[in-house]
Amino acid sequence: MPHWIDPLTDPRWAELTDRHPDASVFHTAAWLRALCATYGFTAGAVTTSPPGGRLENGIPFCRIRSRLTGSRLCSLPFSDHCQPLADSGDLDALLGALSGDRRDRGCRYLELRPLRPVKDPGFAPSQAFWWHTLDLRPPKEELFRNLHPDCVRRKIRRAGREGLTTGAGSSDDLLDDFFTLQLHTRRKHGLPPQPREWFRNLLKEMRGGAVIRVARRGRRPVAAILTLRHRKTETYKYGCSEAEDNSLGGMQLLLWQAIEEARDAGMLRMDLGRCDTDNAGLAAFKERWGASRRDIAYFREPAVKQSPGKVSGAASKVFSHLPYPLLEAAGRILYRHFA
Repeated sequence: MPHWIDPLTDPRWAELTDRHPDASVFHTAAWLRALCATYGFTAGAVTTSPPGGRLENGIPFCRIRSRLTGSRLCSLPFSDHCQPLADSGDLDALLGALSGDRRDRGCRYLELRPLRPVKDPGFAPSQAFWWHTLDLRPPKEELFRNLHPDCVRRKIRRAGREGLTTGAGSSDDLLDDFFTLQLHTRRKHGLPPQPREWFRNLLKEMRGGAVIRVARRGRRPVAAILTLRHRKTETYKYGCSEAEDNSLGGMQLLLWQAIEEARDAGMLRMDLGRCDTDNAGLAAFKERWGASRRDIAYFREPAVKQSPGKVSGAASKVFSHLPYPLLEAAGRILYRHFA
């Protein structure tokens, strides 16, 4: 029998995500708290474990209410992946409970973001992605040899010759530098930026598990990344840079430092995230680090073709020309609707 719990307040959820082999940083209560605090989503989870007993399984989700893109259930918004924490026997009951809740609340659809295909006949694939991971277990020298000699190793060395300096942590100064670069990068791609509060809430909720790294030439920031840590996996979640400074190798220097530090800390894997299957450039960037590629798909019930996450060509042109204050305001107002 399914039971509904609040993963933000039920201590059993943190215990489950600390021990379940399929749990990632995207399952954690910290990630969920940041989502809810920033975007106003309502978080929940469904399990077959009875109240008061040890939590053996569960699927976290957020209820998204939007006048622009419709109400829906998602597990989980803005998460690259979120494998249901359940074996096949319990999964049917959990999916049935979520489907019933979707219908009762009049939501357009229920979306799952698993790493393995959903075999329930009520669900159909809606979007396909490539997911890249890097094995951190080999010696550091071997990891460096596996880097692309021209596009990665040479740029790391150039960053040293250019005298780039780096800083890492969660300070307000690092967040300001990161967000400025993120704003510039998103406008270059014709997209609204995530709200500044999203990154602030991630740093607050994940404490030392979220780190910003910034590369500077003199005092000027030229590249930045944000990584997340959970158990034995380091996740490269966000990266941004000044386009005119990309030749300096700042991004390559930061990511290599993150890999080195993750391996030294005992991490076994670097999760480089998802990318669209038509984004060959981003896929090539990740594979130049020696990463392995895997096909994954999101599933919806009932099947819905259009995706709220896509920005039209006309809107993209508008975003690419907005002054930065207006672009930041647009992201703060609109971003939650595109989860």
